[in-house]
Amino acid sequence: MAEQEDKSAPWQKFLRLGGASIVLLVVAMAFTGMGLFMWNMGKDMSQMTTSVVQMGKDVGRMSRNMEAMAANMNQMAASMVEGQARMGDDFSRVRVGMESMTENMGHMSRDMGELNVNIGGMSGHIANMSVDMRQMNRSMALMTNSMGHMGSDINKFSNPSRMMPFVP
Repeated sequence: MAEQEDKSAPWQKFLRLGGASIVLLVVAMAFTGMGLFMWNMGKDMSQMTTSVVQMGKDVGRMSRNMEAMAANMNQMAASMVEGQARMGDDFSRVRVGMESMTENMGHMSRDMGELNVNIGGMSGHIANMSVDMRQMNRSMALMTNSMGHMGSDINKFSNPSRMMPFVP
């Protein structure tokens, strides 16, 4: 048995060294695999952290943009309310102006009617005046004729020899 132990001792030594080597090789490969896994996981975690930080910045920027947009919308709403109020005032002034203009046009229409009546009366008076002027012209002609005769008669009286037909 001692011989068998001597023969098996190198073989057992080889098996122990070979087994230990294989175990060490497997352990080294496992550590290498684990190291590569950890390195890749660390790289992925770093990229993910960078993405999360960028996403946080983007969310912050988006929040500021939303606040600015809300402020702009509030300003737009206030402007619309103010514009509607001013438009209402303008339309109110237009309505008052239209009412005033309508009233003035009514007065103007009545005045034009009165003017038409006055022009009609004036036309009648002008017609009467034309008749009177014709009569006055006839009277003036008669008076001129009478004045001519009177002048001739006065001439005859100032020169009595003319009144006698037989005196040359």
